[in-house]
Order: sequence, then structure tokens, then C-alpha cells
Amino acid sequence: MNTRIAGSTAGHETFPAAALRAQFPALQRAGSFIFFDNAAGAQVPQMVLDAINQHLLEHNVQRGGRYPQSIAVDATVARSRASVAAFVNARRPEEIAFGMNATSFIRTISLAVGQTLERRNEIVVTDLDHAANVETWLALERMGAKFVWWKMRPDGCLHTEDLAPLLSSRTRLVACTLTSNALGSIVDVRAAADLAHAAGAEIFLDSVHFGPHGPIDVQAFDCDYLVCSGYKIFAPHMGFMWGRYDLLKQLPTFREDFIPDEPPGKIEAGTFIYENVAGMDAAVNYLAQVGRNLAGMSGTPDPKSLREDTHYAMNAIQVYEQKLSLELARILRDCGAQIYGIADDARVAERVPTFCFNLPGIQPQAVTEAAARADVGIRDGHMYAPRLMKRLNLPVETGAVRVSLVHYNTMAEIHRLGDVLVALRRRA
Repeated sequence: MNTRIAGSTAGHETFPAAALRAQFPALQRAGSFIFFDNAAGAQVPQMVLDAINQHLLEHNVQRGGRYPQSIAVDATVARSRASVAAFVNARRPEEIAFGMNATSFIRTISLAVGQTLERRNEIVVTDLDHAANVETWLALERMGAKFVWWKMRPDGCLHTEDLAPLLSSRTRLVACTLTSNALGSIVDVRAAADLAHAAGAEIFLDSVHFGPHGPIDVQAFDCDYLVCSGYKIFAPHMGFMWGRYDLLKQLPTFREDFIPDEPPGKIEAGTFIYENVAGMDAAVNYLAQVGRNLAGMSGTPDPKSLREDTHYAMNAIQVYEQKLSLELARILRDCGAQIYGIADDARVAERVPTFCFNLPGIQPQAVTEAAARADVGIRDGHMYAPRLMKRLNLPVETGAVRVSLVHYNTMAEIHRLGDVLVALRRRA
């Protein structure tokens, strides 16, 4: 009998990071190296590697055939679609489409939306977002689209009070992120969805950066479209998209004549990488197993428990990562760093453990190079958000330093980064 309380993480004040790290071969092989560039792509657990290898060894063929190996591919895709649907709380598996990456899906939907512009021809975009969720929409100008900017406030956040006056009977769609890939700020997307729908518009969410940090729930968000990248959520390089079935069915998308004009086929142009889809299924099951273990449940996840298991895991991960955020913020403050975005400990629940910062008098590149020499992988630059860098009054060419953590990172690793930064400041 399942006796856990949905969403609760009571009794797990000590998150088992060490035990979970043991499931990631790359972490073991890397020796002293620290992976603090997870926003660019996370590592994968052994069960994901096993799923990829099994696919390539046993049924690396095209789907749609009548022989056993091909039938097995069909089964893998169907199983993966169902598991990702459970992960995001979709209403039906057919709302999930697989492909190369989130950007390609944004482009697919934007082109389809562009063909439906009539009197409602305004699209709301933000200066907080990754360029993929901005430029793809701006490209619709030649199709008659007009653009309204939902601007970030000085605290590094989008506030829904600022969205309300931007909406009108001309608004077709609001495109925004769930979490900033640069600053880590979490957006109140349910409030944004309520406002958009009240105006008769739709909302498109980029959940790529939020994916590994908390529970995705398309029903709770009440969004219309959502994209994500598997390689940020402990899977191989691939992307997936969710959309309301009825909306996807209505959109005019490219498809070959032999593909039915209904999701998911009409969204999945061409052949995607089946072994990576198998890996995505395994990544969901990894998270589900984490949830079961944390909840004290025996056995392995099954399709009926997958949603609840993954939801429990992501809530627990969120709690643990808030502790990482608090410690990283303290370390950065002690080093005299300028933190961009939310730096107030009281607002830690409004961010994920992704921090952009600069050290006074030291170029971002010098910081990341010093870290690399000390076996710490972090990133510098504009983080694919050049408009955001301009809002922060930072040169797009140099940008800022970004440290991005996930649940397999530890306090000890944060302290090692702190030692690097302190030493760098002393030499400056």
C-alpha cells in the first residue's frame, strides 16, 4: 500500500547525494573534476547508458516493420512517450512529440502559429529568455506578427503584474521561460497562463532549464505548449514537446502525405534518434526510482506509479537544491561577487541553483579558466541570452560567469569552487 503524502519530503532532511552520484559513471571516471556546467547538459546514470546500448545492440532498425526488431522499436517509442507523458502530467501520451532539441520544436510551432495570424497577430516575448524562445518568434515578423516585450525587473524576474497590461484582444500567444537558464529565476507561469487565457491567447513555455530542478506539471501550469531537452534531465541529446491535443491537431504543420494530420506524427518530421528516446525513458525511470527510494517504497516503478514517483523525486530534489543555492550564494558573497538576479536568501524558493555572477576587476573568461585549471567546469559568456546581458549592462562579448548545479552536486564541491574564487581574488 502506498502511504506516502503526495509532494512531501518529510523525513529526508539528508539527501542521499553520495548514493545517487554512484549511479553516474561519468562522475566516477572524472576523478576530482567537478561538473558545475549542468545547465549546458547534465550527466547520465548507468541505467540510461544501458538503455541506449540495449537499443543499439538489439534493435537498431527503423520502426514500422513487421519483423521483431522493428516491432521492438515501436514498443520503445510508445513506452517512452507514455513515460514522458507521466513525467509532465500530460492528459494523453499522444500529446508528447520527440525530436532533436527544444529549439527545433519552438521553430515548428512558431511556423505553424505564424500561419494562423489574423486579427490576433501580437506575440509577447521576454528579455529574460534564452534566444531560442525569442528569435524563433521574432522571425514571424515577415508573416505579419507584431511583438510586445514583457520585460524583466531589476531583481532578475518576470512579474505577472507587468504582463497584464500587455495583453489585449490582439494577443495571439505569450512565449516565456519557466526558469531563466542564466539567472535561475523561476517564473509564475500559472499566473501568466491565467492572464493569457483570460485575454483569449495561448501560452508557450520553455521548460528546458527547469526540467532537472522541479516537477513539471502541464495541467497545473495550465499551459498550451511546453518544450524540454532530455540532455538537461539526465538523458542523451534529444528534445521533447508537449502540447494540448486539440491545439496540436488544428495547427498547420509540415508532414508527408502518408503521415496522419494528428499528433504526435504531424509534429515529428522525419526520423528521430530512437536510442536517445530509449535513454529518455530510462532517465524518467531513474527519477521515479529516486522518488520511490526517498519515499521508502519497495520495488521498481511501473507505469501506474510513474507520475507519483517522479513527482516525489522532483520535490525532494527541489528541497535539496535550495540548500545548495543558499550555500553557493554565501560563498559568492564571501568572495565579493556581484550576483545577478535573486540573491536574497529569503527568496531561495524562487530560483534554481544556477547563478550568474562576476568578480570585481576580473574578466569572466579568467574566472572560468582558473576554475578549469582547478578541475572545476563552469561557463562564461552571454548564455545564449544576449538581451538579458544588455539589460544587466554587461558586454555581450564577455557576459558573466555561470555556475549551474543539479542534485548530484554537493556542498563539498561548492566549497572547492569557493577556494578557487578566493585564491583568484587574492591574486587580482
